[in-house]
Amino acid sequence: MTDKVLIVEDECFVAADMCDTLQDCGYECVGVADDTASAMRLASDEIDYALVDVNLCDGATGPMIGELLSREYGIKVIFVTANPDQLGPGVPGTLGVLTKPAGYSMIERALAYAAAHKKRITPTPAPPPGFVPFSHAA
Repeated sequence: MTDKVLIVEDECFVAADMCDTLQDCGYECVGVADDTASAMRLASDEIDYALVDVNLCDGATGPMIGELLSREYGIKVIFVTANPDQLGPGVPGTLGVLTKPAGYSMIERALAYAAAHKKRITPTPAPPPGFVPFSHAA
């Protein structure tokens, strides 16, 4: 069964590139959301992971979206943003952050790290280069 990933990103070219990267890595991109309303419409218990930007069409709503996706649907959330400082010490229930630009290898490794968390593999592997985990990572 293919793991499913939701992209929450308002820059269409960035989102398209991420979707291609996910497919190349063997994941299914279930959709792209560019604001809170579209993210919540696409959200479901069937989604394994979400790649979430901080600043979206409706403002700096990424942290709130990430927390909701994690809490309400059990989705493992990774932020992908050019503004990691906006996340402060982290967002409850989410795993961590990749700083843009995040290439193929960074996204692939971050999702492998998220998979280890999802499967509760212990000890959890070290985070990949370029990924900053939150201290409270779910």
